[in-house]
Amino acid sequence: MPDPSSVSPEMFARAVDLLGEEGFAALQRSHVVVLGLGGVGSHAAGALVRAGVGRVGLVDFDRLTLSSLNRHLVARPADVGRGKARLLAEHLAAVSPGCRLEVSERFFHLETADELLAGPPAFVVDAIDSFTPKVALLRTCVSREIPVVSCMGASARTDPTLLRISDLSETRVCPLARAVRRRLAKEGVRSGIRCVYSIEAPLPPLPPDGGDEVLRRGRVRNRLPSLSYMPGIFGYAAAGVVILGLSGRRPGPAR
Repeated sequence: MPDPSSVSPEMFARAVDLLGEEGFAALQRSHVVVLGLGGVGSHAAGALVRAGVGRVGLVDFDRLTLSSLNRHLVARPADVGRGKARLLAEHLAAVSPGCRLEVSERFFHLETADELLAGPPAFVVDAIDSFTPKVALLRTCVSREIPVVSCMGASARTDPTLLRISDLSETRVCPLARAVRRRLAKEGVRSGIRCVYSIEAPLPPLPPDGGDEVLRRGRVRNRLPSLSYMPGIFGYAAAGVVILGLSGRRPGPAR
């Protein structure tokens, strides 16, 4: 639990106003792990820390590239080449010194699951953009009964009004959600995963453009066009699922 003497109570006053004392106290007691700290995950982690979550795990084995600068929460040109997890932790520690931040520069797979999901956490945010580890994480969370919210494709979209939040079984249009849904169904997982996704048809991926997109594990990734705002919107939506879920507050009714 964070040390209340290290942060002015006014920092979280508006959160307490909205969530109530008990709801906010639940956030401060909670442990959340964010896996994948690019344009989506960095914003999700920032929102969790600013909401008052007491313990946040930051997991990403990757390093910052130049092409990440248009959508990352805190990265600057001088940060290119730095590990995303440690970079984000330094920033968030300055924002909320009372938050317990745990950095893991590891790649998620079944062999690292016990380490990265130790606790277990009260909630997991999946912002992984690689298919196989994403599926492995979701399957692991379901099998261990760890609540998880999964962010699907944010790149190649432009319309924030077409964002949706639903169970994985109800997703539509998004090619990544469809692929994840089909793979998990083959392994017996058909529901129980909250997803942030878009019903906007994405633009097609572009060919790889060289060294900037070659990851530390040697894979070459196709370019996915992306503007500054859409990944952040996905990340904040995912953080909202976590914050409301842990605090016990339901979204307001539509009018």
